[in-house]
Amino acid sequence: MNAKTIQYWVFWLLCLVCFFVLPVNAQYFDINGHKKKVEIPFKLVRNMIIIQLRIDNKGPYNFIMDTGVGFMIITDPQLMDSVHVCKTRILKLGGFGDGDDYDAYATPPLKVDIPGLTSYNVAAAILQKDNFGLSNYAGMPIQGLLGYEFFINLAVKVNFSDSTLTVYRPADTRLYAKGEKIPITIEDHKPYMVTNIDMPDGCVKTDKLIVDLGAGHPLLLENMNNELPKKYITANLGIGFNGPVSGYISRISEVELGKYKIKNIISSFPTNDSVLYKYESVKRDGNLGIGILKKFIVVFDYHDNLIYLKPGPSYKEPFEHDMSGLEYYAGGDDFKHIIISRVEPGSAGDTIGLEKDDEILSINLKPTSAMSLEQIDEIFKSQNDRNLVLEVAHDNKHDMVIITLKRRI
Repeated sequence: MNAKTIQYWVFWLLCLVCFFVLPVNAQYFDINGHKKKVEIPFKLVRNMIIIQLRIDNKGPYNFIMDTGVGFMIITDPQLMDSVHVCKTRILKLGGFGDGDDYDAYATPPLKVDIPGLTSYNVAAAILQKDNFGLSNYAGMPIQGLLGYEFFINLAVKVNFSDSTLTVYRPADTRLYAKGEKIPITIEDHKPYMVTNIDMPDGCVKTDKLIVDLGAGHPLLLENMNNELPKKYITANLGIGFNGPVSGYISRISEVELGKYKIKNIISSFPTNDSVLYKYESVKRDGNLGIGILKKFIVVFDYHDNLIYLKPGPSYKEPFEHDMSGLEYYAGGDDFKHIIISRVEPGSAGDTIGLEKDDEILSINLKPTSAMSLEQIDEIFKSQNDRNLVLEVAHDNKHDMVIITLKRRI
């Protein structure tokens, strides 16, 4: 597979628009029997919530939980051998980026098994080709994304401190309705909120944002080319359905979430020509991603048009951005090879001559094969002016180099 690098904050790009209608019957999950709640473990991998599920009694498969997608998406074409697909019904998927639409097939309703839950009429779009390299980005197999169908009929509590999703029936409000209430609307199968954002110049904007569990960044604001903060860096914001997305990274003074004021936030700003606005069916100003949401225990209650927020253990932790200038992915059949896919010009990595396709073998003498991608991410944004010893494979030889991390924003 030709893996594509996807940056740490990219998954807002999967807030796509579809040009087809899946089966008319309501698609949803419900709790089995008379249970009041069901707990589902997840892994938080590079700011992605990943659960395991089975499809038509096959699997288990790893799926990303994503409130930014309006229907179930199977990104791994190999699953075509496991599920029934109508290959005469080709779907056009469009989103953000600078390329063409992608083709997919529609499935009939699938039997989607998540322990403790039953699926009803849940169909999916299955991509003809995996254009994202989600598995390489995560360092583990990823087969797809699950969104609206999971949230529409259930109240879903996300606890990042113990890595559990707890689902309730909306009627059992007393079991989960704690914390600050934030009104939302459900439009085009996605949750939106309106909030105040304090810009560095003192201006206060009232913006409509997608509340997007699938977006790895803290915050993204659109249509900002003429209003960027004075200090910013040019950035590759990642890969969307239609190709690369360019833009900028800066900081926003404050975002208001009910009574909570989140300050000094790392924020992404796509350039106007990177976003294909013709695909948007709901006018919005950006999205609120998991980089902020993971500071809280969050409950999504689509039934009552609310989310609930309660500060978690990481609430007061500051926002930091990568200080190496390196983008990388996990290569090889075992995802144990850390391959550089891009080096930001003028960054710490560029200064010492690191290049695309170099392999990072060790950091401070610890083999990267024994480290997770998120552990490597944390090291590269750990401390300004920190020196790290990297062992790098380049042109069939190994070099030991010292990189000095530099806070760029």
